[in-house]
Amino acid sequence: MRTFAFTVLALLVTVRDSSAADFPKPDEGDAILKDFKFTSSEKLSEIKIHYRTLAKPVLGKDGKIANAVLILHGTGGSGTTFIEGKGGDLFGRELFGKGQPLDAERFYLVIPDNLGHGKSSKPSNGQHARFPKYGYEDMISAQHRLLTEALKINHLRLVLGTSMGGMHAWLWGQRYPEFMDAIMPLASLPTEMSGRNRMWRKLICDAIRTDPEWKNGDYEVQPRSLRTVAQMLFLMSSNPMIRQNEAPTMKKADEVFDKEVTMRLKGMDANDVLYAVESSWDYNPGPGMKKIRAPLLAINFADDLINPPELGILEREVKSVPNGKAMLLPASEETIGHGTHTKATIWKQHLEKFLKDTER
Repeated sequence: MRTFAFTVLALLVTVRDSSAADFPKPDEGDAILKDFKFTSSEKLSEIKIHYRTLAKPVLGKDGKIANAVLILHGTGGSGTTFIEGKGGDLFGRELFGKGQPLDAERFYLVIPDNLGHGKSSKPSNGQHARFPKYGYEDMISAQHRLLTEALKINHLRLVLGTSMGGMHAWLWGQRYPEFMDAIMPLASLPTEMSGRNRMWRKLICDAIRTDPEWKNGDYEVQPRSLRTVAQMLFLMSSNPMIRQNEAPTMKKADEVFDKEVTMRLKGMDANDVLYAVESSWDYNPGPGMKKIRAPLLAINFADDLINPPELGILEREVKSVPNGKAMLLPASEETIGHGTHTKATIWKQHLEKFLKDTER
């Protein structure tokens, strides 16, 4: 089964911090959502959404679940980003362990593979380019049905998302304003795809669609344009300082580039990449920002090439959120560009304070 990871965690060796803690192994399952209608008006008799949960739900005095947290991954990733391998070290062990901000003994954590990603329904499962065109609105509908129909969750303590998941968090606040107590988008901007962010995504999609080897999605081997895709994702995911430090000469730069791109290609499928990158076509939270009622804390990073702070978009748009606040964390030797959203040690103290400030 092919997947690809957009949300790069780091190319550096990660040393386990003494404050990090192990966390319970999650339970995994598949929710089968019947008669799923896409915003494109296409339909599937059913879709599968894979998910992981940690701990158990707790009811509050009002009869609503009081401790559920929805955690949403980035483009091309999956829930494993937060659980396994280097991602588990950087995210799960910093947040889910005993005494950590999202202690799995206290919070009921729900971590889905989004539509089109991971072990959920996606083009490479068999339909290829005949898979219905999906957008962020469809992905959020699937998340909501997973919670309400499959897991019987009627309220969220927190919606937390990274990158694409952060963009989903903005939309969650608009579509279901009474469903959560707090919202925390990481590494995202609350505006439609535009400027360089739109252009590099279009570059990826055009590279695939104009490749004769793509064959309208019915290729038997991965088209060669996928290498260009992997190269672009590698360049956008980190910051220039890290790239320079790891590749200080021309020879080393070529070696690092070829090694990392080759590694990424092993887990990529052209149709899955194409659909995942194009799924932002319907993302435009700007007009609905005033609908967000829950307290919202948006955190971005100064060395994020995908969401560059000099644009001023986050600070401008968050003013429309009645209980919204934006925070820009400075670049440092510890930040890793866009992927800092998964390196929780950088920002978890702000999450901890935010949870305390939004206690009911």
